[in-house]
Amino acid sequence: MDIHVNQKLLTLPDGATVADALTAYGARPPFAVALNGYFVARAQHGARALQAGDRLDIVSPVAGG
Repeated sequence: MDIHVNQKLLTLPDGATVADALTAYGARPPFAVALNGYFVARAQHGARALQAGDRLDIVSPVAGG
């Protein structure tokens, strides 16, 4: 199935989870994750299944001011 991670196309096997997508994308902590615009708690990454066409946004904190 194809999903978008930070606006880039990523192909994953059917039944993949948010955790699978993060691993395939190479995300490194710390980060927050939104699935189709909704926050996904870290404890739910392994249980939250993805669907074809989903949009996953990975946001890293930025220091400064």
